[in-house]
Amino acid sequence: MSSEEIAIHVRELGKSYQIYDRPQDRLKQSVMPRLRGLLGKVTPNYYREFWALRDVSFHVRKGETVGIIGRNGSGKSTLLQVICGTLTPTTGAVETTGRVAALLELGAGFNPEFTGRENVYLNGSVLGLTQEEIDQRFDAIAAFADIGEFIEQPVKSYSSGMVVRLGFAVAINVDPEILIVDEALAVGDEIFQRKCFSRIETIKSNGATILFVSHAGATIVELCDRAILLDGGERLATGLPKQIVGRYQKLLYASVERRSAIRQEIIDRDRLMSGGAADTAGEIHSPAEQPQPGIDDELQESFDPALRPAATIAYESHNVVIEEPTIFTVGGDRVNKLIRGRSYEYRYKAAFTAAASSVRFGMLIKTVSGIELGGATSAASPGEAIPVISAGSVYEAVFHFTCSLNPGVYFLNAGVVGLLGDVDVYLHRLLDAAMFHVLPEAGSLATGLIDFNCIPEVVLMRDAPA
Repeated sequence: MSSEEIAIHVRELGKSYQIYDRPQDRLKQSVMPRLRGLLGKVTPNYYREFWALRDVSFHVRKGETVGIIGRNGSGKSTLLQVICGTLTPTTGAVETTGRVAALLELGAGFNPEFTGRENVYLNGSVLGLTQEEIDQRFDAIAAFADIGEFIEQPVKSYSSGMVVRLGFAVAINVDPEILIVDEALAVGDEIFQRKCFSRIETIKSNGATILFVSHAGATIVELCDRAILLDGGERLATGLPKQIVGRYQKLLYASVERRSAIRQEIIDRDRLMSGGAADTAGEIHSPAEQPQPGIDDELQESFDPALRPAATIAYESHNVVIEEPTIFTVGGDRVNKLIRGRSYEYRYKAAFTAAASSVRFGMLIKTVSGIELGGATSAASPGEAIPVISAGSVYEAVFHFTCSLNPGVYFLNAGVVGLLGDVDVYLHRLLDAAMFHVLPEAGSLATGLIDFNCIPEVVLMRDAPA
């Protein structure tokens, strides 16, 4: 790949901080090395090194949207700040090509004594706009922020939400070639969030490069072309968003005892996919292929043994094992080729090797890209769950559903939730436990993913004159 195709290139990036246990240690570190150096003596360090990032390498192509996901403290925000230039790396280098707009700590650069208008001009100039360009965009910025007459008031009189809205409005209207977003889409009410998403989708459609951090796996899957998993300051894996989010969730819900082993599994699998080459870090070389049923399938319910997930991700089991996730017709026939409008049963068994309390069973239907379409749980809250299940018990969860999905391939999750100590957790969960194909139907007028049983009606209101 030529350098002209790359918007962001991160090479062996590391960021280290000095951690002092006591204030006096910081003073000693600033004074003692010089004094002992004059005496020809070696000075011990009075601090501990903490590496927020260590040897992180990847690249982002121009026009690509890449999501970064990881647990709290994994180094996501530090990485974005280094890429934006607000932090200096300890090791490695970052190269960016094009105008960068960052949605990080929105409004952090505002002067509280300045009005909103004055801060728009201040912030816009920092982001690389000329005064003439800001003049041309000011009305659009003010309309997007939607804070009314407060735009002429000092920022110190704003609520925190108003500050964030104005910060977002400025950053999002600089027409960036590279947009860097750090959980900024959680700001404001639902209407403002939708407006933010819509604007980002427009920027994406215009060919901008987007680097996006979120804890919301569904958002990563929906918005991104690729995803990167960070943990402990290291890049564990890069791949298709759905696959990376699944590995993140598996790591997130792992017990302390199993976390290291699962982490190593993820690293080993990523090395296998990339061929272990350092210069290909961050590339996808062989994404898992899913069976693609033909469009000429006969409109008949059936079971195809080849129609199964290429990779099922299992959470760590806490004395429960989910088995045999299967779809049946109401007549009891096993199927994975479904007909829209008919009713089916999704079943799985759960074997309990130890007693469990406040137990609920759940299911979820997703698209191939991982967008969550819907599902159900067996109880609305822990208080309505099965109070106690004895060791050695085997339960079967049965979910009756009507297939309202349009033709395509879909996936099913299965999960058992209960109390582990005093915490409500997954006792076991399978991602992509099963898959099914909704068969095509000749003459169907429905569009999109879900059939809402829309009935079109077109009425001639006035005929053209003769």
